[in-house]
This record gives sequence, structure tokens and C-alpha cells, in this order.
Amino acid sequence: MLIAEDCGPNDTRNIVREISRKEPRVKLIEPQTNGGPAAARNHALARARGRWVAFLDSDDLWVPDKLERQLAFHARHPHAAISFTGFRRISADGSREGTYIPVPERLTYRGLLGNTAIATSSVLVDRAVTGPFTMRETYYDDFACWLSLLKCGAIAVGLDEDLMRYRVMEASVSRDKRNSAWQVWRAYREIEKLGRLASAWYFSLYAARALHKYRHF
Repeated sequence: MLIAEDCGPNDTRNIVREISRKEPRVKLIEPQTNGGPAAARNHALARARGRWVAFLDSDDLWVPDKLERQLAFHARHPHAAISFTGFRRISADGSREGTYIPVPERLTYRGLLGNTAIATSSVLVDRAVTGPFTMRETYYDDFACWLSLLKCGAIAVGLDEDLMRYRVMEASVSRDKRNSAWQVWRAYREIEKLGRLASAWYFSLYAARALHKYRHF
């Protein structure tokens, strides 16, 4: 377990140091400056040595057997680069739990361009399929990363089970929906180099699915 503590305002580093003294498989990574989500993830990716890479953002939760079930799912889909799972949103204090958000069976590069299905804390990446990878320093570093991993023809497979909790924080990067929409458009145009018509088509699909996804808590 690689914990990249990105200069947060709490006592996380001391807590992790204490845990790691008793459990050496827990490793603390201590950047000197706050670099944002992509930098924190890349610090951990640089240290990771295993075949499998899973992400868990600090405010999200996994259900206890999430990794076990997901690894078994990958065994049935040995050529998949990525798997991702269903999840529920929870309120900041954890007192409120939202409706279940299902996921599609599979996504290709083009399918992902118009989809919001892959939540970062639900992802498991098989580096035997993808090879080494990093997050790009951009607003939606995770979305850009999944697209880059699928662009070569690889697929992502969805495990439609309730295995993750996405905590809704008012101060999170993605809460400003107008800016989020603009950043998705920029990803199409500046990172994926899509034309205006193609960008408009995929954006319409993305927006429709996002509205459907967020119509209830």
C-alpha cells in the first residue's frame, strides 16, 4: 500500500508512519510540495512494482472484498487493460448513501470518449497488458490516462457490482460542473486532437450520460 500524502492539512503522515512501523507493506510517500492529484498518483506509480495497480483517493472507500472480487473478474477477462466497478456516492460525513451507479460491460477508446462510467477509485489496471504508465498533468488526469491506455486498441471491462463509495466533497476538483464540462471539451480538442464535430458528438454523449448519472444523489 503506497500512500502519497500530498501535503494535506491534517495529521496523515504521522498516522501512516505509525502504521508502517507495525506493517512494513504500508509505505509512506512524502512529496515536499502539493502537486495535485496527478502528481500524487505519479509519485505512487513510480514506486509501484507489482503487476496490478489500483487507486483509492483519500476521501473514497472500498468495500472489504473489492480487490478480491476484481482480481477474480480479471481472471475471466485476461486481455483487459482496465477493469472498473459500480459504486454509490456518500455524503461528506458518510451519513447519506446514494443510489447504486451501474457500469457497462465493456468500453473501448471511442466508447469511453462519450462516457462517464470509470470512477478512479474503482479502477484496477493490469500492467502486464498496458506496460508502464503515468498520469498526465491535466485537469482530468484520470480520464486522459484511461483514454491513453485504451487508444492502442485495449479494452476496459466493467464489473457491475457495488464495490466502492465515492464521497461527495464540496471542495473537490470536480464539483464545479460548468468548469468540468469545459475541461472535458478541452480534453477532446487539446489532448485527443479531435475535430469540432467529433468533439461535439462525444461531448453530447458525455453530457447526457452525466446528467442521467447525477439525476439522483
